[in-house]
Amino acid sequence: MSDGEGTVAGADDAAADDALLVLTAMLLTPSRFPSVLGDDYVAACDALALEPYEEGYGLILGQDGAGARWTVVVEDTSQVAVAIAAWDCGMEHDLSPDERSMVCALPGWPMDLAVSAPGVPDPHDPDTDGEGPAPLAPPDAEAWGPAQRRLGADEIAAQWSAWREQIDDTQFPLPGTAGKPDSDAEGQVANDAGADAGNDTGGHQENGPSRFPRHPGVRRALSEATAYTKTPPPPGRIRSSYASAGVRTLRVDGPGWSMVARTDDIALFLLDEEPGTVIPVGRGTSLPGLLTALDGLAAQGL
Repeated sequence: MSDGEGTVAGADDAAADDALLVLTAMLLTPSRFPSVLGDDYVAACDALALEPYEEGYGLILGQDGAGARWTVVVEDTSQVAVAIAAWDCGMEHDLSPDERSMVCALPGWPMDLAVSAPGVPDPHDPDTDGEGPAPLAPPDAEAWGPAQRRLGADEIAAQWSAWREQIDDTQFPLPGTAGKPDSDAEGQVANDAGADAGNDTGGHQENGPSRFPRHPGVRRALSEATAYTKTPPPPGRIRSSYASAGVRTLRVDGPGWSMVARTDDIALFLLDEEPGTVIPVGRGTSLPGLLTALDGLAAQGL
């Protein structure tokens, strides 16, 4: 997530002084959306009561003059994308979309932020007198469920190298290394970055490779992912982003499961039924073709 600071003018309902102090912004498009909101773009839009237009939206999170949390939805995705890119590069950028681009101002934030606006009271939900939608709120960090599972998968996608280092490369050889060809082996490592639900840290690898993944939840996820190649799922259920030259990172979700994979490497699964655990699956003979097919169907990001 990228943090920035600026003002959004004209959000009358969001600020007593007619301005919103911007803390961060994010895109809500088929190729890039906050996974905390849903398994796909349509579900994410539904969580905010928005129509799932192909062009998507920008989400601007900030505080009003009284310190209240607001999420402002705008149609100008290009302007939001430019701001995010600037903040990612450590540059200052004032995000002030035109009032005509604003769709709505929703009370609350859909996720926690580590920053707050200076010179205003601490972040809190606005007093809406019971009118309008209930304030948006982040998922319970102490619980485990679909939102936490998806956030864990996002963390793995963002920190692939760190997670890949925890995988036994004798069972799951790194791309381009001289190791035994891995089967569709399955192992486990504890997830302690964004998806830890109290499991023992350190984790373990299951002993010895197997021809097929043994965990029934992983088998189900692979079966459903394969079905996507025959009947495409809703937009955003499969997302692809640049990893390195000729390599893409895949983020795929389904009911109760999330997958993170590199098109030249293995896949990592998180399951609702396995709190805080990451299950690697080797390439074998079937995974490479599946990843290629999924990438061909994916909503493409940068």
